Amino acid sequence: MQQNNHQQQANRAGGRLSSRLLAVLSVGFIVCSLILGSCAKMGQPDGGWYDERPPEVVGATPADKAINVKSRKIVINFNEYIKIDNPTENVVVSPPQIEMPEIKGAGKRIIVELKDSLKPNTTYTVDFSDAITDNNEGNPLGNYTYSFSTGEQIDTMEVSGYVLEASDLEPVKGILVGLYDNLTDTIFRSQPLLRVSRTDSRGRFVIKGIAPGNYRIYALQDADGNYVYSQKSEKLAFNHDIVVPSSFPDTRPDTIWRDSLHIETIRTVPYTHFVPDDIVLRAFTEVQTDRFFLKQERTQPDHFTLYFSYGNPELPRIKGLNFEADSAFIVEANEKQDTISYWLRDTLLINQDTLRMEMSYLHTDSTGVLVTQTDTLEVLAKESYEKRMKKRQKEFDEWKKKAEKAEKKGQEVEPLRREEDQPLKIEAKVPADMDPEKNILFTSPLPLASIDTAAIHLYAKHDTLWYDAPMVFRPVPHLPRTYELLGEWRPDGEYSLEVDSAAFRSIYGQVSDKIKKGIKVKSNDEFSTLLVTLTGMADSTMVVQLIDKQDKPVKEQTTKNGIAEFFYVKPGTYYLRAFIDKNDNGLWDTGCYDEDLQPETVFYFNEEIECKAKWDVSRTWNPKSVNAAKQKPAAIVKQKADKQKTIKRQNYQRAKKLGIELPDELKILDSQLQTK
Repeated sequence: MQQNNHQQQANRAGGRLSSRLLAVLSVGFIVCSLILGSCAKMGQPDGGWYDERPPEVVGATPADKAINVKSRKIVINFNEYIKIDNPTENVVVSPPQIEMPEIKGAGKRIIVELKDSLKPNTTYTVDFSDAITDNNEGNPLGNYTYSFSTGEQIDTMEVSGYVLEASDLEPVKGILVGLYDNLTDTIFRSQPLLRVSRTDSRGRFVIKGIAPGNYRIYALQDADGNYVYSQKSEKLAFNHDIVVPSSFPDTRPDTIWRDSLHIETIRTVPYTHFVPDDIVLRAFTEVQTDRFFLKQERTQPDHFTLYFSYGNPELPRIKGLNFEADSAFIVEANEKQDTISYWLRDTLLINQDTLRMEMSYLHTDSTGVLVTQTDTLEVLAKESYEKRMKKRQKEFDEWKKKAEKAEKKGQEVEPLRREEDQPLKIEAKVPADMDPEKNILFTSPLPLASIDTAAIHLYAKHDTLWYDAPMVFRPVPHLPRTYELLGEWRPDGEYSLEVDSAAFRSIYGQVSDKIKKGIKVKSNDEFSTLLVTLTGMADSTMVVQLIDKQDKPVKEQTTKNGIAEFFYVKPGTYYLRAFIDKNDNGLWDTGCYDEDLQPETVFYFNEEIECKAKWDVSRTWNPKSVNAAKQKPAAIVKQKADKQKTIKRQNYQRAKKLGIELPDELKILDSQLQTK
């Protein structure tokens, strides 16, 4: 009996032990499962739903839109950890701060410390654009602006628009745009901008916190950070339009997408519409007319080159200090006359390593006036005469060894031809298939002493016979040592260019070899013709350019009657650009602020034009019919818009992948996020 009792007690004890063990094992299993599940969730995107809520502002000190503020330290609080993307470039404080404010993210806060003294009765705005995101998922807050006033009221007006390059209507990214309530013309040079913004990658700007009133607007690529146009090298834009900010209640459509292809719904959303919102500023850089000497070079012993910051018809006067400069040079100037080359006529001067000279030239002084200045120059050959002689001796020794070996073998010995014995290498640019409107260019590596035009022949083929063809041979203006041969090129015709030896002779006595090249002119059937009719541009001289996909001119026509014809257009996709040529010089000219001169106005036809062989294409174009900010076709805009920061909709993508519906709470959130 006692034994049975002991056995029963032992069994009961064993049962209790087993229950405890099972409980411990169960708890351990649950803990392990949770740990493993947590690990799986961290390692796999499908382990759970994402946090897609953007950060929220939960308060600020001073409060957003507070009045009578005295503190220069601003603390903005959020409901989660945040980060700011490149605040130096993306955050704009207005009125502009001469001393750079300190802007930093710190956990769930952004701290802004203004270094400049606060102005009385002024609205301050800190425009963060879309630089704020949460720290984990990168969810953007969206465009956010904090504001406060040092006076009794907050100014809330806004104006917006675009800044474009005046020359090609490219969006200008990162340029300051600002307002003055002082409407005098000199204010831009004397006082900092009153309120500012900065353009985004689309050239778009929004100036906020503006008081009612009349303003002038400017753009400035501020090189020295003083918010004043103080340097000619600074890109700028200005106009005389008076900007009067105003607003009115308006509505706009808001599209909610079910996915990337299907619209869920379109609803109408009320908002405050601030105007003007379509300002266009055309930015330009003034021509740097200040003239000063940059450098001298003598890369080859037979000539040296002088470089200036700006050209002048009056070329420098050279006085030799260790040589006689009279009649010593042939002088070549480029078209701008800011680069001048001096070719040495005398071999003795070529062999002289150092040329010492006095150069008298026109130089811009501190008052902006051209005055005569004289500099002493020592022009050194890049390679000394001794070194050149050693190189020649080495070439001779190598030739002599080869000649001796060839002579022993009874082989013919090639004569040694030194550089001065080489023929003059005239380059004739003759394409195998030539457009009927093109001509042939000749270039010489050295200045020419003479050209025997009677030794240049052009023959045209008729049936099977060749006949003399009419031609004109002449120098190309402003292109040193360049000449062109003009012919009456018949489409589908065959020609032969033949130049006798010694037709060209350099100033050093070298003569050219024979040249013989066949020319085949393309047929009319290989081209298209484009006729452009301009409207709305009465009494304007227009330069119309046919441009390619790289935004480069292919053909150009000047018109005073609004008709521009482009013949022999190669098949392809083209675009049109035009500008008003105010001074009839055939060139696009920039502006000048001090002379109140705007850059010449540029227009783009906002469609592409497809030209096909044998086609005659016509377009009617009113250049003023489309706002300048929308004229340039997107395909040829080089400054592409940055990708907009948006919620990634990872929960929607996950649900779609798993073939399940989003939970109701996440579905509502996804819908709300699409409307932001």
